Amino acid sequence: MDDHTSTQWDIVADLVLGEFRDFYGQFREIPEFSRLAFEQRDHARSLRLSGRRLQLYSISIRDFSDRIKREYPVLAADESSWEMVERRYLESVEGEYAADLAMAYLHSIRRKIYQGEWRVNDYASYRSKYETDDVMADQLVRYEIRDRLSVQTVQEILAMEAFEVPYEDISRDARRIVGRAYRNLGLESRLKEAPLVIEMFPAGFYRNRGAYMVGRATFDHERYRPFIIALLNGDNGLYVDALINSATYAHNMFSSTLANFHVTNFYYHELCRFLRSIMPMRPLGLHYSTVGYNHLGKVAVMNELEAEFESGGRPMVVAPGKPGTVAIGFCMPDSAYVLKVVRDKPTGGYKWGKFDGVPSVLRKYTRVHEINRTDSMLDAIIFYNLRLSVSWFSGELLDQLLEYAKESVHLDGDALVFRYLIVQRRLTPLPVYLENATPRQAETAMVNLGYCIKNNAAGNIFNRDLDARNYGVTSYLKVYLYDYDALEDLTDVKIRTNTDRIDGEEDIPDWYFEDGVVFLPEELVAGLCLPYRELRRRFEAEHPMLLTVEYWESIQRDLQAGKVPVVSVYPDTERLTGNDA
Repeated sequence: MDDHTSTQWDIVADLVLGEFRDFYGQFREIPEFSRLAFEQRDHARSLRLSGRRLQLYSISIRDFSDRIKREYPVLAADESSWEMVERRYLESVEGEYAADLAMAYLHSIRRKIYQGEWRVNDYASYRSKYETDDVMADQLVRYEIRDRLSVQTVQEILAMEAFEVPYEDISRDARRIVGRAYRNLGLESRLKEAPLVIEMFPAGFYRNRGAYMVGRATFDHERYRPFIIALLNGDNGLYVDALINSATYAHNMFSSTLANFHVTNFYYHELCRFLRSIMPMRPLGLHYSTVGYNHLGKVAVMNELEAEFESGGRPMVVAPGKPGTVAIGFCMPDSAYVLKVVRDKPTGGYKWGKFDGVPSVLRKYTRVHEINRTDSMLDAIIFYNLRLSVSWFSGELLDQLLEYAKESVHLDGDALVFRYLIVQRRLTPLPVYLENATPRQAETAMVNLGYCIKNNAAGNIFNRDLDARNYGVTSYLKVYLYDYDALEDLTDVKIRTNTDRIDGEEDIPDWYFEDGVVFLPEELVAGLCLPYRELRRRFEAEHPMLLTVEYWESIQRDLQAGKVPVVSVYPDTERLTGNDA
């Protein structure tokens, strides 16, 4: 090894480190910009910031990798020489808080330059430092309450985030919070077990139109309830819109079906452990993604999948429910995740004429990842060039993947190599759920399906395959769209109807000859392909507007005018009123 080569490695390692720090600096600025957008009530800017933060990592990786290939062609042609670059780089970031993110960045650069594989073992060291929940203790601000929560204490909590905009009436809001907390947390009676302390994570959480202050009520035996204050910025200043103490509502608020939160505290490991303490049903990897650390979320998700396999030893099988016409879904029997690959060709049940290929489907999943999912669509984590042990897969699943997705999956020794792999939170397909639900549960799911479709529309998403198999149900009875191969921009859809035709007319309607996607709202319920007459009637009674041309055209007009949709992320019952004072 000559001095020139050694110097070149040092230079490249320094360049990678400088590029990472530039990326991370921009990444950390965005939450403050989001706070400013909230204070200025600039909702459109808030959405733009969400998109920018999601794309920042991939843009930085792409541009810098191209630079290395252009300026250091010898290094780019010999992957073995990259080992020394990595060694110098890792020496430079050792001991830094964001060393794991810096390592992830380095691995991404390497894969981009050499078209390498995503290997689970590359990230094994990420688990060690932040495995336990006690890492977050120093970050929390504690308020002792025992059996009494005072208005003064709540005012101190509300003042934690230093807003430039004043509260409309902070004393009133503090009284309302106290009144609601007494009801929700059992503080009104000393005979009931009450929380001992309120612990707040010192940060503002920003998304779309709202801001949140997130904490927990701590009981004996390390039991927790959420203590989440939802803020809005009105004509007269800030005001508290809701207090959330329900784990169910907290899970929904922090779901990956919404845009990411921008959090003004960069201790991301402590933050995610804290969020998991009040939302234990949500996997840790998804908590990272929810607060914008999507690449670390990918690492955590893959580590969780590996841990699930190692602890249970049960290989993946085809996912329950009727097989999809476009994708093959599979999972470990007790996993929190479902994995997908797109078939080389759709099955015979495909409804949409010419199939535009696997890349077109991946573009739709990527688009959903980058937009505001309006509490109606699951996020999708996409791994590229991923290598997994064959032992993870049952024989039946292995045969299906190699026969029907051979353009995307191939066998390499004792491993399966995926050109891409889609990972989502596991839900119960709606038809499967309805088969086993109580009448009340089934009605609730059908009503929530309507809200899901409405929220899709507000996000300019139209699912032309309304078949209920494309929707899933959570343990909290929320319904989400999770299959994206038939998505279209709602603004491009032609809303038409046959209700104005006279019985007995035999000529073909004019819309039949139109190009593009045509939607007849009166056929929506039939398109769900559900055999339950009473449930279909319940859906129609709760959401009659979904069956009208006027409703869909009004949404199209709003979207074309650039309006930012209002999405309710908690029930109206949780909003504070004067009755709580």
